[in-house]
Amino acid sequence: MNNLAINKGFTVIELLVTLSVAGILLAVAAPSYREFVQESRITTQSNNLLSSMMLTKSEAIKRNSPATICPSISGTACTGGTIWSSGWIVFADANSDGVVDTGEEIIQVSAALTGGNTLQTNAGDIRVTFAADGFTMGFNTRFSLCDSRGVAHSRTLILNNQGRVRTEKGTAAC
Repeated sequence: MNNLAINKGFTVIELLVTLSVAGILLAVAAPSYREFVQESRITTQSNNLLSSMMLTKSEAIKRNSPATICPSISGTACTGGTIWSSGWIVFADANSDGVVDTGEEIIQVSAALTGGNTLQTNAGDIRVTFAADGFTMGFNTRFSLCDSRGVAHSRTLILNNQGRVRTEKGTAAC
């Protein structure tokens, strides 16, 4: 018989060294992860607005009738403000008045932004209406999307009168 005892497990010293190394690695990785989450969030939000703009344009062309996108808190009517952070709606706007009238279909409802991010127009536009030809009806504007990291990580969506939307990074008015 063997009198040697077989130890299974860690000693206290091994456990403390392992926890120390794990703590150091976590302290280094946490800020990088937070940055990754913020960058992913602002990119997704920018793409959602861009997608909604393109949906509005395509619906106007498809229906051969104006379509509007505007900020909305309720999801059923435009709020009339320039702050888009609380969400927006896309709707068929047959009379181009920027109001969801009886018989006008709401096509898409987008939820409020998360993470404390802000979205607003620089020109004070309370809505964007696309005509049946895909051109905006007198709208040439910039949307500023910002988070807690400031201008360097912001997104700007630029919409011209021809209905073209493009994005820029780090140029928003936060």
